Amino acid sequence: MAEVHGALGAEWHAFGALESRVRNYSRAFPAVFRSASGAEIRDEHGKSYVDFFAGAGALNYGHNDPVLKEALLCHLRDDGVVHSLDMATTAKRAFIEEFHRTVLAPRDLDYRLQFTGPTGAHAVEAALRVARKATGRSGVIAFTNGFHGMSHGALAVTGQRSYQRFPGNSRQHVTFMPFDGYHGPACDTLALVERYLDDPSSGVDRPAAFIVEAVQAEGGVRTASSRWLRGLEALARKVGSLLIVDDIQAGCGRTGRFFSFEESGVRPDIVTLSKSLSGYGLPLAVVLLRPEVDVWEPGEHSGTFRGNNLAFVTAHAALRRYWSDGALTAAVEEKGEALRAGLLRARLLLPDNGDTPEPVRGRGLLLGLDTGRTGLARAVAAAAFRRGLVVETCGSRDEVVKCLPPLTIEPALLDVGIDLLEQAVRDVVTGTTPRWATTGMAASAS
Repeated sequence: MAEVHGALGAEWHAFGALESRVRNYSRAFPAVFRSASGAEIRDEHGKSYVDFFAGAGALNYGHNDPVLKEALLCHLRDDGVVHSLDMATTAKRAFIEEFHRTVLAPRDLDYRLQFTGPTGAHAVEAALRVARKATGRSGVIAFTNGFHGMSHGALAVTGQRSYQRFPGNSRQHVTFMPFDGYHGPACDTLALVERYLDDPSSGVDRPAAFIVEAVQAEGGVRTASSRWLRGLEALARKVGSLLIVDDIQAGCGRTGRFFSFEESGVRPDIVTLSKSLSGYGLPLAVVLLRPEVDVWEPGEHSGTFRGNNLAFVTAHAALRRYWSDGALTAAVEEKGEALRAGLLRARLLLPDNGDTPEPVRGRGLLLGLDTGRTGLARAVAAAAFRRGLVVETCGSRDEVVKCLPPLTIEPALLDVGIDLLEQAVRDVVTGTTPRWATTGMAASAS
């Protein structure tokens, strides 16, 4: 990208001239970042940014949490095992025991832990495979606006059309049904799904599993009601299917409680976790399975990087630090209300959009501002970056500004980020750019 290289200078050469065109976030956030702590990241010129992005949800506890970092450094200083495939290690045992003690036992959840490859997509692939094996069925029902990853099987259950345009992508054995609220508040979408499954001539077979997000993050921050989730669980039981909840982005406290589905009272057969599970941004993915669903034969689902012991260490430390009591959940709920109020104020600055019944939506610290238009949301995110706030967009048409600040962000810094976002909306609406933002690398690429 010669034009980008020329605009940003020699420091951009490795990215603009040598890295693949597929890169994405470096285009949205045109700076070379050097250091980070808590909810702030700094570029190589010393400019600081408030982080409302949090590694796309992989940094729920912020950057370089000192307690997690010390645990990691101690493990390395002691020559602790780093790579172990799926062999037993002390770090892995400590994480499993802490996860059971801190997360599963208090919620009376009986799950086995399967360690897959290092990403959320690996966990989704494993979940789909084991569901098909356990039920002997091949079909899967996914939902509109759902996102589950970029590997072949995960893409098959992802709704976004732009990801399906490549030769060889197949949605064979996958049926998409309307998510809660897809046809408006008056339509009971589960009744539609049940009608298809009850009708032997509908062309829709009873599936091996339903795969769903309690909060669709990439799909536009769309939240399923507790009533709808309970209805989906009941329907799955009725037709002999498994319920898979993808909690990769919305889990690990992002909505307040550890799991995004907790307040609904449902008990999924399978849960996928990744992103913030390690607590430090290190790759780690897990599938939680009810014991009767754990029908794998030894070695039947494999992967070289199932044993990231550095991630086990930081995940263990994160559970001990943040989940021994209800303090984090209470803090997320309080900060979420402050963020929601700020987004509602920002919404008042935008042009009227009568087609957006819920312009601010989500739960906890996973909230979205629906601008109603693709270009408007992107313009707001770009203006926010110029002012010193990192925030991304999402939705089927990229029309939503999605806010994912670290759960541990200080209230004062959260207020700064909210103010920067409001100023960015004002910049876009009035067509102005702050004078100080017209210099430097970020401005030159905007």
